[in-house]
This record gives sequence, C-alpha cells and structure tokens, in this order.
Amino acid sequence: MSRVARVVVAVLCALGLSVGAGSSSAWADATAGGDLKVAQTLGDRDLTFMLRRVTGLPGPLHVDVFTHRGTAAGTLRLGTVPTGASHDRAAGSSAGTTTSGASVRLGSTPGSYSAALDIDRAGPWELVVDDGSRTARIPFVVPGQATSPPELTVFGGFVAAGVLMLVTLFVAVRARRGAWALVPAGGVVAALATAVTAALLSASLPMPPEPGGQVDATNDNVADPYAVVRPVTNDYSRPPVSLETGPYPAKAAERGTLRMSVHDGSTGLPADDLVVHDGALMHLLVIGPTGELWHLHPIRTAPGSYEVQLRLPAAGHYAVSAEFARRGGGIQQVRSATGLTVADGSARGGDPVLPAELAPRGPGERTVDGVPVRLSAPSLTAGAASTLTARVGDTPTLQPWLGMVGHMIVVGPLDKADATSPTRMGRAAQGAPVWAHAHSMGGDMSGHMSGHSAHGMGDAPAHDMAAMDHGNEPRTSTSAGSMSGLMPLNGDSPADETVAAYGPDVSFVYTFSRPGYYRVWIQAERDSAVLTMPYLLHVAPTGEAR
Repeated sequence: MSRVARVVVAVLCALGLSVGAGSSSAWADATAGGDLKVAQTLGDRDLTFMLRRVTGLPGPLHVDVFTHRGTAAGTLRLGTVPTGASHDRAAGSSAGTTTSGASVRLGSTPGSYSAALDIDRAGPWELVVDDGSRTARIPFVVPGQATSPPELTVFGGFVAAGVLMLVTLFVAVRARRGAWALVPAGGVVAALATAVTAALLSASLPMPPEPGGQVDATNDNVADPYAVVRPVTNDYSRPPVSLETGPYPAKAAERGTLRMSVHDGSTGLPADDLVVHDGALMHLLVIGPTGELWHLHPIRTAPGSYEVQLRLPAAGHYAVSAEFARRGGGIQQVRSATGLTVADGSARGGDPVLPAELAPRGPGERTVDGVPVRLSAPSLTAGAASTLTARVGDTPTLQPWLGMVGHMIVVGPLDKADATSPTRMGRAAQGAPVWAHAHSMGGDMSGHMSGHSAHGMGDAPAHDMAAMDHGNEPRTSTSAGSMSGLMPLNGDSPADETVAAYGPDVSFVYTFSRPGYYRVWIQAERDSAVLTMPYLLHVAPTGEAR
C-alpha cells in the first residue's frame, strides 16, 4: 500500500499545482461588447445617444441621451426591437416587434438624460427613437456571453481529473495489485496536463471574430461568438455604394426634409450594413452658396433609407457629401452628383448674407459664438505635411464630439473669386477636387487624471504659439497620457461629452496635395455647443515660399 499512497500523494500535489496555475492565469478569451455612441440629427435637435453595454442576459439596456446648448425640451419615446432571422421559433416570431419601451424627458439645460429598456437575448437589435414627428432606427448588436473553448477545456480537464481521482482511490483500495491504480492515475495526470496547458495558452489565443466586423452579424454567430473561429475564409468585403438624394422642395429659410438612399454598387439593393463610424451611422456635409457648413447626422428610417431636417437660409446651390463605413467595406466618402438647389422664398430676392463671424479669414485671431479663437498654420506648401493648430478659448474645457476633440473639413483647391464669393461657394465646392475630413492628433486628459498634474496641451506655454507664428514646428508638451486621453483602455469606453477637460489647443496634420485656395472649417465642442470656425487658406506650390 505504500506505493499506492505515494501515487495518491503525487496526484494530489499535481492537482494543487494545476489549480494554482489555473487561478493565476489571465483570462482574455471572453468578449464584451462596449458602449455604442451614435449622433443623430433628429428634427431640430442634435443629440448623442450612448447605448451602454449589456452585462447580462436578460438584462437592462441603459441609454443616455446627451443634448447640446439650444436643444428644445421635449419627450422622446424609446423602444427596443429584435431584428434578423433565427433558427429559434420563439426568437424569430418576435423579430420586428417592440419588446420594451421607455420615455426620456429632455430638459432645456444641456446634459445627459437617461432611460433603461429590457434586453432578453443576444443578437441584432434596433433602438427606435420617436420624437412625435419622426422615427429613427439605430441598429446595434448584443453579443452572446458564451464560454470560450479554452475555458471549456480547463473545466473539462479538472472535472475529468476529479472523476479519475475517485476511480484511482477505488482501484487502489479494491484491487489486489497496486499497479492497477497507475492506469486511472495516468489519466488524472493527462487530464491535469490538458487543463494546465489550456489555462496557460488561453491568454495568448486570439479573440473570436467580431460579429458585424469580421463575420456577418447573424443571430447564431452573435449568440455564440466562438461558432466561427479564425481563420475566417469567407470574404465579407463590400463594394462602394451610390448616394441618391430625393427632391428638396423647401425654399430658402423654410424647414424641409432631405431624404437619401444608399444602394449597393454591385447589386443595386439598399445597403443596410452601415456601422457606427466616428460616433454616427452617416456624417452628412452640406456647403451652401455663402460658404456656410452643416455637419449633420441623418437618422435611419428604414433599410438603406436616411433623412435629415434642414433649414437652409439662402437661395442657391448646396454641395452635399456623405461619409460612412460599411461592414467589411471600410470608410467611404460619397459626394452627391447633383447636390441641392434651393429657390428664393422671399419676395424681394437678392444676394444671401453671411454673418460676419462666419466669413472666411486667414490664420490669426477671431471670435466665434463669443469664444476667442486663434489659428496658427505656418508653411502651407503643396505636397508637404502641414500642422494647423487652433486655440479655442483659453482653458482646457473642450468636450469630445463624435469621439474626437476636433474635426477639420477641407475643400479645394478653388479659384480665389469662388472661394470668397457670397453666392458661388456651393457651386464651386460641388466640383472641387479635394474633400477631406481630418481629426485632431489627440486629446489632453492629463488635467483630468487623478494623481497627475495638468501638463499637456491645455497648459501650452505662450512661447509654443510664438514658435508657430515664426514658422517653426509646434512644440506642444504632449505626453503618452495626453495623446491617448480619448482611447479606451481594457475594454472601457472613451470619455463622453460630459467630460470637459481637453484643449484649448486642437492640432491637425494634413498634406495639401495641390496649390491654391482652400476653404477649411474646424469644429470643436465647448460649453455643450459645437463651434464651427471657417478659414480661407492659401497653399503655395512646391518649392515656393509662402
């Protein structure tokens, strides 16, 4: 019996070591859906919807609605609708019907307003938002919370080891020959070795394919993300799409609705696979005859159908462009082939008038919506990278908008007469070779981090701005924290619009491909209002001093 006792003791020691190794391993296999941020231009309201991650099924879906300055008070009715097909008859029968509802009362003060709805299954869903006049349908996906294969292997190995341990003890006691106990004992060692190997390798194994990104977001795949494993051999890439705009009968200064449809370039069918990109399903850019810019986010009303409400102030031509991302198709910017032509609604007619603070200017100081702004843009030469830095206000109180501290829209090159005309800018932008949408280089959260002093761009010394004015490279005291302030860590969500701790410097790096005059609009959010700062920049030819 001494040999059997030694076998049992050895197995128990191996079991203890394996449990210790398994408990100390890092479990990086489980996937967790993050918060989804979607901007919507719902009537006269510019809203941002934050759909918080669902941590358990069934469980609540918490929705936060962020409003901006000037948003009208009112009530929104929210509902959750499961979509898609499923092999489960009960789940399939409820697809397309509202399963939960709630109301959100928006106040006149900018801020966050919340509601909670019920989610009872994994899969594709729609959040239906009704303001009493129109209905928006925001698609989102609730991933399943399945156990990963390595976890199943670890658990199975320990269960098998436990069962074989009992068999080993039984054989050791009942068998006449102690050597028979080595057979199940060997199985215990094999099961433990399998469990320990799976536990140690689990941290280095790749994550499962992302539903809706790397594989189609079907119900079955979303419910079990490990149903499809890498390598993914199917090609889920998408071709370009066409953007079609409907008629716009509204006249100048009248409220009208612009309806758009997005169609697949290869089949002609409605493209209903747009995913949230930079905080919106679609970014619509409209440039009017006076050079005024609208950056809007149309609501999805049906598969492939979008609409946005406009109140265009001046008669003339408006250039239209849309930016979005398709599942598996990447980011696309599609310009309307026709744009819009708005008739004069007044009896007097006459040329449109652009407010003085919206008139394009070169680099330097100006005031927009009561906020002092200073743009530094040295060494603008075609083909060379240029750094443009806008100082918005004088305190680090900028808020993230669409996931970024700053946005820059670039259109050109243009003839100088067209670029400065109060009536021809929309027509000139319609055929401009370059339409670009750039993002700021990073956000400064150093002043918002506990245990660290503010030392980022928000506290950039005066000599930095002076260096820019003399054509030198900008010397902003950015750090790892300042550049990654908007980036989520360990699955956390990035800062939302309630955080006002960025700036006041907003920097962009952009390479103008051709010389000439460019219209540039820089956008940033401050005091819950999105500021649009228009500029007229001249880019010198290559090798020519500015």
